[in-house]
Amino acid sequence: MKTWKKVLIGVGAVLVLGIIVAVTVYQSRKNLVTVQTGKVQKQNLASVVSASGEIKPKTYVNIGANAFGKIIKLHVKEGDRVTKGQLLAQLENVQSSADVNATRASVQAAETDAVAGDAALKTSLADLNRAKSDAAHAKLDWDRAQGLYNAALIAKQDYDVKKAAWESADAGLAQAEARVAQAKAQKDSMDKHITQNQANLTRVFDVLQKTTYEAPFDGVITNLPVREGETVVIGIQNSPGSTLMTIADMSVITSEVKVDETDIVNVHLGQPADVTIDAIPRKVFHGIVSEIGDNAIVRSTGVATSQATSTSEEAKDFKVVVTLTDPPANLRPGLSSTAKITTATRSSVLSIPIQALTVRTQADLVPKDAGKGNNNVEAATGAPAEASKQKEEMQGVFVIRNKKAEFVPVDTGISGTTDIEVTKGVQEGDEVITGSYKVLRTLKPGTSVKIDNSAPKKEDEGS
Repeated sequence: MKTWKKVLIGVGAVLVLGIIVAVTVYQSRKNLVTVQTGKVQKQNLASVVSASGEIKPKTYVNIGANAFGKIIKLHVKEGDRVTKGQLLAQLENVQSSADVNATRASVQAAETDAVAGDAALKTSLADLNRAKSDAAHAKLDWDRAQGLYNAALIAKQDYDVKKAAWESADAGLAQAEARVAQAKAQKDSMDKHITQNQANLTRVFDVLQKTTYEAPFDGVITNLPVREGETVVIGIQNSPGSTLMTIADMSVITSEVKVDETDIVNVHLGQPADVTIDAIPRKVFHGIVSEIGDNAIVRSTGVATSQATSTSEEAKDFKVVVTLTDPPANLRPGLSSTAKITTATRSSVLSIPIQALTVRTQADLVPKDAGKGNNNVEAATGAPAEASKQKEEMQGVFVIRNKKAEFVPVDTGISGTTDIEVTKGVQEGDEVITGSYKVLRTLKPGTSVKIDNSAPKKEDEGS
C-alpha cells in the first residue's frame, strides 16, 4: 500500500475519532446549567423593619384661642424657653374686666341683703317668742276666769274681757309665726341670689382668664404664627386665627414613623431601633419603640380607616413611635427621620442567602421521564384526586449533590438583610444554588450543573 494512502487513512481515523469525542462532549454538556452558589453557614441574624417619618416631641400642645379679641401683648417669641405658669400672651380684656367688677359688686350687694334678711329673721323670731309668752299668759288668765265664773265669783263682763284678751294674744301668735315663715323665705331667696351672683362671677371671671395665656409646662415655643395687634377667634384646631402658639417639651424626643401593614405584626413595644435624621448625616441615634398605633392609616391620604367614609384597597400604614435615648440638643420638630427597628435577633443560626429560596409544586418535582408508559395505571388509580395535591406549593432550595441540583424543602425563620434563617432541611456546609434568577425559576431536580461564582453578567430584564 502506498504511503499516501496510509497517511490518508490515518488522517481519516483521527477525524472520525475527533468527531466521536466532540459529539460525546456535546452530548454531556447539552443539559449542563451554569449556576452561582452560596454556602449554608452559621451566623448572627437580625430582622429589621425600616420606616420613615419625622421628629416630634413626646409632649407638645397647640395653645388655641379661647376668646375673641385683639392681642395686645406677646411676652414670648419663637424659640424661647418657658417655664410652667409663665405669662405668654394677653388679649384685650376691657369688657370682661368690667363684667367681673359689676358681678363682684352684685355679689357684695346680695351678701348685704342677706345680712339684712338674717337680722329681719332674728327680729321675727324674737317677736314670735314674745307672742308665745303673751298667748300663754292670756291663756292662764282665761282659764282662771273660767273657774271663777263657773263658781259665780266674777262678773260676766270680766270673764268676757279675759276671753277676748286670750283670743287676741292667740291671733298675735299666729301672726308672729307667719312673719317668721316670711322672713325665712326672704332669707332663703337672698341666699339664692348670692349663689346666683357668685355663679355669674365665676363665669365672667373665666371669660377674663381666657384673655390671659400661661405656659402649661416647661418647654420651648416651637411655633408662633400670630403677632401683636392681630385679632384671634375661637375656631377649629389649626385653622388660621385660632392657634396662638405651640409649646413642646423637648426633654423627651421621639421619631414618629409609619410602618407598612405587612411589617407591623413583627413590631412590639420595647424593641430597639436605630434612628437616622436627614439633617444630621452620618450619625445614628438609638431608641426604643414606645407606642404602636392600633388604627391603620391610608397611605395616600393620611386618614385613619376608622374616619374614612368608604373602604379602600390602598396600601396602609400604622403609626409607630420610637423614643430616642440619646437625642441631640439641636433637634427641631418636623425633621425627617428613618427608624430601623430590630424585631428579632438570632445568634449562631444556620442561614442561607435569601435569593436561594424558591418555590415549587409537587408536579414541578417529578422528573421529565417519570411516569412514561404508566398512563393507564395513573388513570386507574384516580389521578384527578391527586391534581390538587400536585398543585400545592412548597418552599425550598436547590442543593448541589454529585454535581446535580437536588430540591430540598426547608423551614425558615427570621430574615436578615441578605440572609434568612433555616430551621429545617439543610446542614452546615451544604452548597445551595443562589442564581441566576432565570436559572432558579426554571431549574428542574436532577439537572447537571456547573458552578461559576465569578461576577455574573447583567441579564437582560426583558429575557
